[in-house]
Amino acid sequence: AFAGHFSPSKVFTMTNSPEGNEVLMFTHHPYQGLIPDGSYATGGNGTGSGLGNQGAVVISKNGHWLFVVNAGSNSLSLFKVSDHSITLLTTVDSAGERPVSVTQHKNKVFVLNAGSDSIAGFKLMHDGSLELIENSVRSLSGSGVGAAQISFTPWGDGLLVTEKATNLITSFAVSDEGIPGEAIVNESAGATPFGFAFDRYGHAIVSEANGGAADASSLSSYRVNDNGSLSVLASAVPTTETAACWVVMSANGRTAFTTNAGSSSISAFKVKRNGTLKLTTEDGVAGFTGEGSAPIDMALSDNGKFLYTLSAADGSIAAFLVLGNRYLVALPGATGLATGLNGLAAF
Repeated sequence: AFAGHFSPSKVFTMTNSPEGNEVLMFTHHPYQGLIPDGSYATGGNGTGSGLGNQGAVVISKNGHWLFVVNAGSNSLSLFKVSDHSITLLTTVDSAGERPVSVTQHKNKVFVLNAGSDSIAGFKLMHDGSLELIENSVRSLSGSGVGAAQISFTPWGDGLLVTEKATNLITSFAVSDEGIPGEAIVNESAGATPFGFAFDRYGHAIVSEANGGAADASSLSSYRVNDNGSLSVLASAVPTTETAACWVVMSANGRTAFTTNAGSSSISAFKVKRNGTLKLTTEDGVAGFTGEGSAPIDMALSDNGKFLYTLSAADGSIAAFLVLGNRYLVALPGATGLATGLNGLAAF
């Protein structure tokens, strides 16, 4: 199943330690699991507690840059990724409080500051420095909104932010210079919108934890309109599992995977052109991450062949082979890591 010439996937997470945040790097050898490949100081601090987020550790599409938030020291770190290590290039002020999520499109980088209910934009320079974009800081819908994730739309002309506490998704149009427009407030189709990703048609696929109620999680899809507002396509389709929080798309953009922290499972949905969502398995379980593992963040390898899930509760990363863009086969992962890890990225 692993024939062919491919370089092993790299997987990254962060410790979120208040005594100095670090990135942990792993190399994935499918038969052996995830082999530790060093820890790298970010130059900032974590919080030592959960961040209620998706997107704390993000790798650029070309695999050259790794972005990491330091929620305990209000900063953002940028690493250069090479074959066998990563190098810290810069750590900059996040222009807000408690950054929990970061997104990048070409030379634009935006960070979500959950503590100050705001977003801020940076320009990624050729030398690997980050410069705050003037007039790029914007407020979300209010204060104490429980913001979870920020992401660019696929074409880089918009930003979405999920707000867990208000059941809103705030969106912004973004100019070529990286200046966001005013916040557009969209009602979430389900309660506690959390993580999201975009399908091949550019629809936003958003998970809803529904306050963590048992077996009550759901997934919705939205069209992103030209003005940046959202229109519901599929409304709160049940996962039949508990606490669906994190979403990642298959390589072909037709299957949405979501981790269910309360059920220690992964659900998979088939995504149609018209935005309809259908579970690929009747019981809502495409894969199990292990008893009591409470999986949070998720990442797909660059070639789309491997899916990884992070379990902060028991300090493990589960690995799966992805068949036909939707079926999951469990592989050896990594165990015995520190608890409290946050964020997951792969290439």
